Amino acid sequence: MADPVTVTFLGGLGEIGRNCAVIECRDEMVLLDCGLMFPGQDMPGIDLVLPDFTFILENRHKLKGVVLTHGHEDHVGGLAYLLREVSLPLYGSPFTLGLARNRIEEAGLLGRTQFIPVQDGDRLPIGPLEFEFIPVTHSVPSGHAVAVRTPQGVLLHSGDFKLDTTPVDGRLCDLARIGAIADGEGVRLLLSDSTNADESGWSRSESQVGSVLYDLFHDHRGRRIVTVCFSSHIHRVQQIADAAIEQGRVVATLGMSMRKNVKLARSMGLLHIPADRLVDIEQTQGMDPGKVCVISTGSQGEPYSALALMASGESRFIKIGPDDTVILSSSPIPGNESNVNKVMNGLMRLGAKVVHSGIADVHATGHARAEELKLYLNLTRPRFMVPVHGEPRHLRAHAQLASQVGVDLSRVLVCEDGDQVVMSDRGVMRGDRVRAGHLYVDGIVGDVGRGVLRDRRVLAEEGVVVVIVAIDVQERAIVTGPEVITRGWVYAPEAEELLDEAADVVRREVDKALGGDTVELDVLQQVIRRAAGRFVNERTRRKPMIVPVVMES
Repeated sequence: MADPVTVTFLGGLGEIGRNCAVIECRDEMVLLDCGLMFPGQDMPGIDLVLPDFTFILENRHKLKGVVLTHGHEDHVGGLAYLLREVSLPLYGSPFTLGLARNRIEEAGLLGRTQFIPVQDGDRLPIGPLEFEFIPVTHSVPSGHAVAVRTPQGVLLHSGDFKLDTTPVDGRLCDLARIGAIADGEGVRLLLSDSTNADESGWSRSESQVGSVLYDLFHDHRGRRIVTVCFSSHIHRVQQIADAAIEQGRVVATLGMSMRKNVKLARSMGLLHIPADRLVDIEQTQGMDPGKVCVISTGSQGEPYSALALMASGESRFIKIGPDDTVILSSSPIPGNESNVNKVMNGLMRLGAKVVHSGIADVHATGHARAEELKLYLNLTRPRFMVPVHGEPRHLRAHAQLASQVGVDLSRVLVCEDGDQVVMSDRGVMRGDRVRAGHLYVDGIVGDVGRGVLRDRRVLAEEGVVVVIVAIDVQERAIVTGPEVITRGWVYAPEAEELLDEAADVVRREVDKALGGDTVELDVLQQVIRRAAGRFVNERTRRKPMIVPVVMES
């Protein structure tokens, strides 16, 4: 009998982000990606969301390393937090490791890891498994699919990919190698990117965006052009720079991550901008607007990003005005639409012309759409398949695509975070479930739980009422108060009678409680919470947070 192999999904199945899985064999584990997710509007005050590391930390003695498919934050952004708890080597392409290194260095954790670069086509043993790194095209350079040779056959992870036949850098998705594996050893289990599974047709080539950018630069001659895209999208940066330089403009970057990534990509020969055409943002001040192109971060309208500061008129480097054209060469991640719209409105109020993907083809997705996924399934012919990287609708759409091309639906396992899949001599089937919730980060790791988020939502939606009472325990009497203080329930200066009435209700209930057999502060707090809550609800039909404060005098 061959040793079984277990795949545990800790993130990325049910959401876009937090991609993280564990492959286990012979009591040894390898982590596949470790990403983060940006918070939704229902997560007030949260900076970012990580996978729950409990399962990893409980098995830290088994861990052999982390294999990285590519350098996007939703695949490498969690490393700077995981490395606070465990020390692990990282495997990935030089550019992927470079992007990860930036965040790890910022966290002061370089001493906690070892960076092991791999090249296209490399086959590397890690523990009892062998990992082969197969080039794929995506919206960041040097991405890989990973073929994992296990005692139970080949496990193929597609990585994030699209089938771009005319990529900007000429580095194609190695379909020949993937097909050779399928024809030879066969693919026992396929884990495949599902992000655009519910989008019909084929994705546009990234190189097609370049021609649109050229036209826009010519249409806006004489104006300063500010372009906005993801800082990791080096192919997009290259095409923006090419269009700018062709028109005689200099190029300046804005935003720390953009500056760092451009420097990294140029040093590795992945980005080609002549030194005499790349200037510091400060040097553009006072220059002829028609000779300037700025490439900025902030494509998702993130608060305090370079673009958001421009839109609010608070940027130290650029003052947006009627002579500016802003090109948003991106599309909003689901959940960020309102932030992006807010930024666009701000730019337009300042007089700028704004070009976005709704009015020009200035963006191309980095993920395969339905027809590409069907081709990939036909090429790999997997015996079993798990759709990964997507929300439930994406995963289920991908399962249906697999069925359409002949994969038996009984062999397609639609999983969610916390699920385990076991490859054994008996087949591929579901295993146990593990803890795989969200780890919310607000400043530091782990200081925010679901209870805190629930409290924040109540405060945001209903407000807070604080009732302060000082009592004399010996005399069993109220010394001062109750004083009712509120924020977000009613506007206190205009509701003095209501607040006085609330204080009277609480006073009567506290007096009644003090006349009982015991005087315990926690009991009095409960009395105050019930009395104030009942009054507030009856009079206003609202449910603010009630905070009782009882002091002994």
